[in-house]
Parts: sequence; C-alpha cells; structure tokens
Amino acid sequence: MELLQLQYFQTVARLEHITKAAEELQIAQPSLSKTIARLEANIGVPLFDRQGRNIRLNPFGKVFLQRVERIFQELEEGKREVRDMAGLNRGSITLGASLTSVLPELLAAFLGEYPNVHIRQVMEPIATMRRLLEEGEIDLCITTTPVEAPDMEWTPLRTEEVYVFVHENHRLAGRESIELIELKDEPMISMRQGYWFRSYTDELCRKAGFTPNTMIEVDEADAIILLLRRGLGVCFIPEIHWKKREHLIQKPIRIKDHPGFQLTTGLVWSKKHYLSVAAQRFREFVLDYYSKLDGVKPSSDLVEVVNEFELAARKDRNP
Repeated sequence: MELLQLQYFQTVARLEHITKAAEELQIAQPSLSKTIARLEANIGVPLFDRQGRNIRLNPFGKVFLQRVERIFQELEEGKREVRDMAGLNRGSITLGASLTSVLPELLAAFLGEYPNVHIRQVMEPIATMRRLLEEGEIDLCITTTPVEAPDMEWTPLRTEEVYVFVHENHRLAGRESIELIELKDEPMISMRQGYWFRSYTDELCRKAGFTPNTMIEVDEADAIILLLRRGLGVCFIPEIHWKKREHLIQKPIRIKDHPGFQLTTGLVWSKKHYLSVAAQRFREFVLDYYSKLDGVKPSSDLVEVVNEFELAARKDRNP
C-alpha cells in the first residue's frame, strides 16, 4: 500500500466522482480507476458502491477514510515538528476566537516581539471551533465557552461581569441598575445564534421570565456598538469590552437581580495535536498578557470606524 494510493483514494472519496478526481489529480481516468481497484484488492473489500458512472463511499470506505485522513494529519504534524526543530520556517499559528475584545491589541503585542510569525485568525461559533481543534485545523482558541474533554486543555484567563447598555436617549439611560425583566419588550442587538455568549444571555433572560426580543443579529462584537449608537436596540456587553469603548457608549447598567451575570474567557488547545514552537510561545504570551489586563486601555481603532459610520448615516438622512 502506497501513500499515493491513499492520496488518490482520499480525493475520490471527497468528490465521489472518478472523472472529477482524475482532473483534480491531473492523471488519466483509467489509471486512477486501476489504482483504486488495486487498493481495494489489497484491503480485501470494496470501498465504493458503483452504479453505472456513479460512485459512493460504502461503510467500509467511510471507516477507511477516517484512518487515511488521520495518517495524512499525522504526516503534516510530523513535518511541522521537524521543521520547527531544524528552524526551517518562521512559524505560523492558526487562532480561533469566539468573543474577545482584546484580540487586536493582543496580536499586536505578540507580533511586536515575534514579527516573523504568521497568524491566521478564525472566528466561528464554538461548536465549529471545537471541531477544528479536534481535527488539528486550529492550534489554539480563545473562547468564552468552557471546553471540557479528555483531549482538550482549558485554562481560564479572566472572569468579568456582564452589563446592559442603552442609547443616550433611552428610557433606562442614567440608571445605575435594573432588573432583567425590565428588558422584556426591548429590541435587542446580539451576536447571531450559535455563539455561546448569545446562548448564555438568552438563557438568563428565559430564567428571568421572558424570551429576548432579538431584532438584530451580527457576527462581530464591534458592530453591536455601532448599532447601539444609532439607537437601534439595547445589548449585553462584558466588562472588558465596554471598558475599551467607554468613550463611545453610555455608562453601564448593572443587572441587580443577577449579580452572578459573569463571563469567563479561557484558552483551549488539543493535547493530541502537536503545537509548533510559535504556538507554544503564543500560548505562554496569552497567559502572561491576560494576567496584566487590569489596566485596560481604550481602543482608538473603533473611534475611526464609528466616525465613518455616523458620517455615512448623516449623509443618508441629509442627501
């Protein structure tokens, strides 16, 4: 059994089409068909169900594909480990993030010390990022969702309170605190379904006796600030997020009947996948960075975005 056979099998299994697979692999279709046939003869069972020109993975093929993908994953991680040892590359990190407001400053600080490291950020709902961690597609993940599994390492970084925010002309503006039920009929601005922070706040509202009236869903936390300033709804924002934007929004309103309305941010990685030297250094950097976060500095980047957003809004109102 050769790696080339396995590579061909993996491509055919993904496309479930001999002709398309042959085109992608840039080989002749008869040659590909013979390679797959030899592989099946070597294993002793057919891996595909064939009906005319149609080809589909059968139960044997699905089990074998899982093993093949694991083989190629191990080979890729082996190459990364050897290159790290030999110093053949400058390092790369794939970082997942669910909801974090310190990411731009965190990455800027890290790259200030390690300017040659390449970082790719992935922002997805936690279920997707957990799968990517398990598959070795991302190295580390900063998330507000505790991830507990035998193969996962979860380290809490910071716990902070969650507050309510309203527009300056809102009926609740100026209040020090409210009960959660007072938001019963308010239009809400929130992250879209699938993000843990959205699930968390929705569940607390339901426990308070109402289903939140979510009118606007977004994928980016800073978009909530922009929409809030337009008076399009009320929202929940964690402490560190609003402290970095307190020059743009009203004072926070505490939820007095839920003093435990808190959010814990943590760092998670898979113990079964190799972490490159760059990823290991980044992990240490994150732990140290969060330990020094008490003095949170306002973010200036969002100010420019807000100014552009509101200038465009004024032009729309006064063409």
